[in-house]
Amino acid sequence: MKTLGNILWLILGGILIALVYYIIGLLMCVTVIGIPFGLQLFKLGTFSLWPFGHELVDGPNQPGCVSVVMNLIWVLLGWWEVALLHLAAGVIFCVSIVGIPFGLQHFKMTISSIFPFGKEIH
Repeated sequence: MKTLGNILWLILGGILIALVYYIIGLLMCVTVIGIPFGLQLFKLGTFSLWPFGHELVDGPNQPGCVSVVMNLIWVLLGWWEVALLHLAAGVIFCVSIVGIPFGLQHFKMTISSIFPFGKEIH
């Protein structure tokens, strides 16, 4: 069932979400200061390719001081807007019964896109 969900997810826009995350991640990696943020975007892009059956969980010894500070900078730089887009997409998908699983995945991505530092994909 996870495989079918992931294939439908890709067809219904998951590939576009991942491409946006990867492209912006590459742009962020152009500067040395942007590399940690670009790496988080690559992680979110990978997570958005195959969200069914995967979760972003706290890594070992998390939350730590560095991840808390980096998450704060992440939010202050405006990445909370991406979380709002995932939230809106989740609400739109949940309007129909067929779209509820996809809406739930967007809700899961809402949380992960607000605080990506210190998380691992499982």
